[in-house]
Amino acid sequence: MTYRIFFKLFLQRIPEGVAHTLASVTLRAVTAAAGPRRLLRRLAFPRSQELCVRALGQTFPSPLGAAAGLDKEVNWFDALGAIGFGFVEVGTVTAERQAGNPPPTMRRLPRERAILNRMGFPNPGATEAANRLRHRTGETIIGTNIGKSMVIPLDRIAEDYRATVREVAPLSEYIAINVSSPNTPGLRDMQATEALRLLIDEVRDEMHEIGIRLPLLVKISPDLSNEEIDSIADLSLQMELDGIVAVNTTMSRTGLSDVEKAKLFDGGGISGPPLKSRALEVLQRLYTRVGDRLVLISVGGIENADDAWERIAAGATLIQAHTGFIYGGPGWPRHMNRALVRRLRDQGFSSIQQVVGSTARGGEAGLSANGRGLRESASSTAALSRTAS
Repeated sequence: MTYRIFFKLFLQRIPEGVAHTLASVTLRAVTAAAGPRRLLRRLAFPRSQELCVRALGQTFPSPLGAAAGLDKEVNWFDALGAIGFGFVEVGTVTAERQAGNPPPTMRRLPRERAILNRMGFPNPGATEAANRLRHRTGETIIGTNIGKSMVIPLDRIAEDYRATVREVAPLSEYIAINVSSPNTPGLRDMQATEALRLLIDEVRDEMHEIGIRLPLLVKISPDLSNEEIDSIADLSLQMELDGIVAVNTTMSRTGLSDVEKAKLFDGGGISGPPLKSRALEVLQRLYTRVGDRLVLISVGGIENADDAWERIAAGATLIQAHTGFIYGGPGWPRHMNRALVRRLRDQGFSSIQQVVGSTARGGEAGLSANGRGLRESASSTAALSRTAS
C-alpha cells in the first residue's frame, strides 16, 4: 500500500525512463555490500524448498523470474535476485551497442496497469554486457536474451547473433533467442519456421565452436496465429530446443480504454494485463503440443499469485514478470513468493513443481517430485556438464 501511494504521488509524475533508472540505482546501492544483499535474499525467499524448481540444468529458488527488458543494461541482476526473483533474464543484448529508438519510447497506461514501449533494444552491446556479467556474485541465476542489432541487415543476422553468443554464452545459465520484439524492423520475420531453423543452427554452431553446452530457448510473439505457434512448437521439438519463452509484448490494442488509447504513440508493444488472456492461451496451446518435453516460461500480464498459479498449473515450469513488478514495487517479488507458498500449503502440495501442468492433466494432484513434475528435458540435463574452451 505504501508503494502504491508513492507510485501515484511521485513515480507516476516523473518520466518512465527516469523512474526506471532511479529504481535501478537505488537497489544496486542497497545490495552492493554482501551482508545487506544476503539478508534481503533470506527475507525474500522461503526457508523451505517448496518453491524450488529443477529445470534447464539449474535449481531455481523460485519459479518467478525477471523478464527480459527489466535489466536492459545488464547492471542490476544481482539486486533483482536479492529482492526475490528466482532468476533474471538480462537484455535484450545485441552484438552492437545501441541507444534504441528515438523518443518517445515508453508510456505508462495506469488505468490498465500496462506499459507501452518501443525501446528498440537499448543495451551496452555484447562485449560490455559480458564484462558486467563477469562481475556477477553467482548468487542469481542469469539467462541472457539475445537479439538483432538495428544496424545489421537481415541477410547478416546470423553473424550478428553469433557475435553476441560468443561474448555472453560462457557467462550465462541459458540463452533465449529473441525473434519477437515488435520494435526492431524485420525481426518478427525470423519467426517463420525455416528462417528460425537456420538461425538456431547458427547459434548452436557458435556454441559448439566456443566449447559451450548451454540450454537454448526461443522467445515468441503473442501476435502469431495459432498455426504459427504450432509450427514453432513442432520445430522446437524437432531441433531439441530446451524451451520456449511465451510471450513478448503485443501490437494489439484490444481491451484498452479510450482514455488509454489517447496516450498511445505509433508502434510499440503493450505489456501488462491487456496481454494476460492471450499469454495464457499461447501457453495452453504450447503445453498441449509439447507437454513435458520442453520447459515453458510464461510471461505477460502476471500481477498476483492467482495469475502465477494459473500459469504454472497450465504448464509453465517457470514464469516471468516485468510490468507487474513496475506497478508492484520492490517488495512485490517477496510478496509473490510468500503468496505462492501459502497457496501450495492450502492446496496440499509439497512442491511447486508438482503443480506444473496439473490443470492440463485434469487437476491431477499429488504428483511425484521425481515424476512428470520435474519438467526437465533431456537436453536440459546436458547443460549440467557444460564446459568452456
